[in-house]
Amino acid sequence: MQRLLIISGLAILAIGIGWPWLSKLPFGRLPGDIHIVRDGFSFHFPLATCIVISLVATVLIWLFRR
Repeated sequence: MQRLLIISGLAILAIGIGWPWLSKLPFGRLPGDIHIVRDGFSFHFPLATCIVISLVATVLIWLFRR
């Protein structure tokens, strides 16, 4: 549990430091992401981005458990 918390904290720190560069990646604007704009209403659901992140996380977890 301690190792998980330390790794999670370091990952959050790395993301925070790298945010200026990470925000330029196309995640959240991939084809397949749902974005609806109406008068006085805006809805955004990054469906394709969620699938890509899930696949990457699954492969990383699978590799680390081997």
